[in-house]
Amino acid sequence: MDFTFTDDQLTFREAISRFLMTEAAPEMLREIWETDVGRSPDLRNKIAAQGLTALSVPDAEGGLGMDDVAWALMTQELGYYAIPDSLADTAYVATGLLASLTAEHPARRLLPRIAEGSVRLAISHPVNPLVSDAQLAEVLILIDGDDIHVVPRSQVDVLHQPSIDASRRLGQVTWNPTAATCVASGVLGRTLQAQLLDRGALSVAGQLLGLAQRMLDLSVDYVAQRKQFGKPIGSFQAVKHHLADVARAIEQAKPVLYRAAHGLAQGDANASVWVSQARLACCEASWVAARKGIQVHGAMGYTWEVDLQMFMKRAWALDSSWGDRAFHKSRVSDYLFADGARLGPGHTFEE
Repeated sequence: MDFTFTDDQLTFREAISRFLMTEAAPEMLREIWETDVGRSPDLRNKIAAQGLTALSVPDAEGGLGMDDVAWALMTQELGYYAIPDSLADTAYVATGLLASLTAEHPARRLLPRIAEGSVRLAISHPVNPLVSDAQLAEVLILIDGDDIHVVPRSQVDVLHQPSIDASRRLGQVTWNPTAATCVASGVLGRTLQAQLLDRGALSVAGQLLGLAQRMLDLSVDYVAQRKQFGKPIGSFQAVKHHLADVARAIEQAKPVLYRAAHGLAQGDANASVWVSQARLACCEASWVAARKGIQVHGAMGYTWEVDLQMFMKRAWALDSSWGDRAFHKSRVSDYLFADGARLGPGHTFEE
């Protein structure tokens, strides 16, 4: 199994990282989140101009045609810079669903608009009782039993729900399913729902890993500047141990995330298990980063003036998005304790 990224994937990630470093600085995000809508159309247009919204749109619809492996890198950048949910939901999760429909399906007409960044989608799933960006989306992907519907915003009612994370805009959606909006049903509907869940969970896993890295970087910067007894507190062994725990958790989660992305891209029969494993590993890394970050910052780590709390709260909020820990632990345990489970390194690293 080859986890080596291509030059195109690494170059694209570096370009997006440099762009977001300038355009999505914490002080700019604070200003955006304090507005009523909590979104910046100008920033969204700039991100689209960088090609990120076109990343996995098929070539025929004006996209770059990259797969889940490329998004394993991109979602880390979105997490690192705390970009709101709707970008990954639209450009990655929803695009994967729409691209799975037949070439003649009317819903595929959304793909060129996604590539150019002119449409925002929101996604509902049974594991997510609340829908992110439902109030702002032009189109919603909603589920009714085995059926998947692509519904215009005008046909749904949305009740706003607050979140601890200032970047999130959550809503409770009510609507009436109709045959006109149904894009998949029966076996196909269940299959696409499973793919939707896996891509959503993988997207959140990547963002959590990016958040963990950002919290580690903020903590390292802080302990290098904060002094006690005339020395930077980062020189104290106990503080080093805290941050080393975070670095270890991040490095352990990375290959798990990449394996899940590879399995999903290749249609592996156990892809859902790898996704849940990645979700758990990345979630653990983000929680360790948040806890240790607060410990080395002290009480001021909770305050609005310190950037750490922005990323910490987002990690807490995403913890239950696209399935909570109990849900993903259940999927992993069902695989591990099944009769004839293929366990051990001989199966883990086989082609």
